[in-house]
Amino acid sequence: MARRALPFMAAASAALILAACGQGQVQKAEPRGFAAVDTARISSESAGNEWLTYGGTYDEQRHSKLTAINRENVSQLGVAWTYDLATNRGVESTPIVVDGTMYVTSAWSVVYALDAKTGAEKWVYDPQADRAVGVKACCDVVNRGVAVYDGKVYVGVIDGRLEALNAETGEVIWSKVTVDQDKPYTITGAPRVVNGKVLIGNGGAELGVRGYLSAYDTSSGDLVWRFYTVPNPLKQPDGAASDDAFVQVGNVTWGDEGAWTTDGGGGTVWDSIVYDEVNNQIIFGVGNGSPWNRTFRDPAGGDNLFLSSIVAVDADTGAYKWHFQTTPGDNWDYTATQTIILADLPLGENGAPRRVAMQAPKNGFFYVVDAATGEFISGDAYVPMNWATGLDENGRPIEVPEARYAKQPYEQTPGPLGGHNWHPMAFSPDEGLAYIPAQEIPQAYAEDPRFSARPVGWNTGVDFSAGVPPIAPPEVARFLRASLKGRLIAWDPVARAPRWSVEHDNAWNGGVLSTAGGLVFQGKLNGEFVAYDAATGDKLWSHNLKSGGASGPGTFMIDGEQYVTITTGWGSAFALAAGFAYDEKVASTVGKVVTFKIGGTGEIADSGLAPVEATPKGEAFGSMAVISEGAVHYARNCAVCHGPLAVSSGVLPDLRWSAITANSDAWKGVVLEGNLAANGMVSFAEYVTPDEAEAIRAYVLTQAHAAAEPAPEN
Repeated sequence: MARRALPFMAAASAALILAACGQGQVQKAEPRGFAAVDTARISSESAGNEWLTYGGTYDEQRHSKLTAINRENVSQLGVAWTYDLATNRGVESTPIVVDGTMYVTSAWSVVYALDAKTGAEKWVYDPQADRAVGVKACCDVVNRGVAVYDGKVYVGVIDGRLEALNAETGEVIWSKVTVDQDKPYTITGAPRVVNGKVLIGNGGAELGVRGYLSAYDTSSGDLVWRFYTVPNPLKQPDGAASDDAFVQVGNVTWGDEGAWTTDGGGGTVWDSIVYDEVNNQIIFGVGNGSPWNRTFRDPAGGDNLFLSSIVAVDADTGAYKWHFQTTPGDNWDYTATQTIILADLPLGENGAPRRVAMQAPKNGFFYVVDAATGEFISGDAYVPMNWATGLDENGRPIEVPEARYAKQPYEQTPGPLGGHNWHPMAFSPDEGLAYIPAQEIPQAYAEDPRFSARPVGWNTGVDFSAGVPPIAPPEVARFLRASLKGRLIAWDPVARAPRWSVEHDNAWNGGVLSTAGGLVFQGKLNGEFVAYDAATGDKLWSHNLKSGGASGPGTFMIDGEQYVTITTGWGSAFALAAGFAYDEKVASTVGKVVTFKIGGTGEIADSGLAPVEATPKGEAFGSMAVISEGAVHYARNCAVCHGPLAVSSGVLPDLRWSAITANSDAWKGVVLEGNLAANGMVSFAEYVTPDEAEAIRAYVLTQAHAAAEPAPEN
C-alpha cells in the first residue's frame, strides 16, 4: 500500500457524493476554488504556463509555447527535484499541473499530488485495487494519468472503477464501476474532461471483452452516454449512443458466428481520446480484435467495424458522426488507439488551412484525415513493413496475402507491439512536424491449432511458440535483442516524408514533448533523457534518469521559471514480453518523478536494487518431449508476463532463477493452488493439468541451465 500524507485519504462516505445536476446537459456554472478548471480554461491556455490535460491542450499536440528553456540555454538544464513513487512496476503517467500542484499516477492507479515547484508531497491516494486483478492486465498494471476539472481529480482504476477525488485533499467524492468486473476488463488510460463530462474507455481485448467509450457527469458520476465499438452479439440495440451506427455501417461487417459472439470481439478504447472544439466532437481510437486471429473471431471474414478505427461522435450525445478504419479485418493487434493529434495544415484548396486528424498507429502507416468528415487525405509508411505494399485511393491497405498466416507462419513487421505504440507523439506547429517515437519489433504470427477461449490469460488465436526451439541458448535471446530498433522520426505531414530521424539502440523509447523553444524532449529505454533541436534533430542535451523513461514529458512555468518533468519506471507490455531486451544497469524498475530547470543542481538517486543472482536453483529434468510440451504451455500461459524464452525483464520474477521453480511442491502451490494470488499470480488449475504444470517447470529449468552455461569461446 502506498504511503498516505493525511488521514482523510480513506474513501469518503456516501454522504460526500455530490447530487446529480442537469444530467446529460452541459454544465455552465463557473468553477470556484482549488483547481478551478473548466472547458474554457483548458481551451484558453495559450501561454502554456500549466499542463491542464493529458495532451497539453484539447488538440493533444503536446506542444508548449514556453520559450524560457530553448536551444541556446538547454545545456544548463539540471535536476530541480525528484520524487520516489514507491513502485517497482511500470510508470506511464503524464504529469498534470494546475495551480502549482502536479498530479501524477503510478502502478496500480495510485495518485500523487505534489508541489510542482519543490516536489513536496501534498497527498497520496491508493484505490486499493485487488492485486489479483493484475492477471487481467495484458500489459502491466500501469496508468497513464489523471484529468482535473472543477476542483476534482479523475482517475481510471485498473479494476474498472472511475473515481473523482477532491483535488485539494485527495478525498473520494464519487466512485463508479464502469465495467463488468466478472470479465477481464481493465483501465490504464487517462480520462479526458469536456463540458461537464468525463470520458473513459477500457482495455482487455487480448483476453476477451467488448470495447466501448463512456461519458460520465463530472459532478454526479452518472452515465451520460456510451458508444460501443463492436455490435451487440445478437445485432440488436443496446439502448446506447452507438445503436444507429451499427444499423448504418457496423452490423453488416460482422458475421453471425465466431468467438466475437461469446467473447465480445475486442475493440477497446484504451488510450487516445480527443476533443475537437471546432466540430464539437470526440475523436477516439479503437483497439484490436478479440481474438486477434480473424479466422476464429469472425469466420465470415468481414472488416469488423469499428476495430482498428478512428471514430468521431457528437460530444454532447455520443451520436455517431464518421469513422476511418486503418486496418480492416484486423488480424495482428494493429490498434488505432495511438496518439491522435488535431491541427490546421495547408492542405485545403490553394494551400488554405484544413483541420485534420493525424495518427501513426501500430500498422506502420502515418494517416492524415479530415477532422470534420473523416475523409482520407494521405497515408504513408513511416517504418519498414512487409504485411502491405501500400494503400489504395481510399486509404485501405493493399495486403500481402501470406500475412494472414492462415496456412503457414509469417514473420512480420511491424509485429503486435507496432511501429508506434502508446508512447505519445507530438506536433510542432512552428516546424510543421510530427515527432513519432517509432520502432521495429518483428513477430512471427502462426495460427494456434489448440485455440479455445479461456477466462484467464490471453485469447489471441496466435501460437507464440511457433518457430521457437524448446531449448533456446542465450544466443537466441541476443539475436532477438539485435533485431529490435527504435528511432525518433520528425515526420512532415504535408510533404508526406520524414525530415529527419534519430536512431536509438533499442525499441520502446519514450513519449515526446515539443516546445516553442525549438526543442523536442524524449526519454529512452536506456535511461537517457534527451533534448533535440526540433528543426534538425541535433542532440543538444541529455541526462541519465537511472531508469527507463517511457512516459510523455510535460512542461510548465512557475514564478518565472520553466520546468520540464518526466515520470520514470521500466514496465508495461514490452517489459513483460521482451525480457531479452532488458539491461538492469539502465532500465531500472524503480518509479520516480524527475523535474528539471535551468541551473538545477539536484541529483537522481541510484535504484538500490541488487542484481538477481543468475544461478539455477534446481536440476534440469524431463525428456525432450516433456520439455517441448512445456515450451508450448509456457508460451500460452506464462510468456506474456514472465517473458518469451523464460527470460524476464525484472518487472516480474525471472522464473529461471527462482527457488520456487526448483521445488515441485512449491511450484504446484503457486501455479495450481494460487498461493501467490495476493501478488497477482492466480491459480491456473483450470487451464493446465498437474502434468502440464510440471512440463512448464521442466522447460523453465532447462532454459535456466542453458543460460547459465559459459558462452562458447570464439
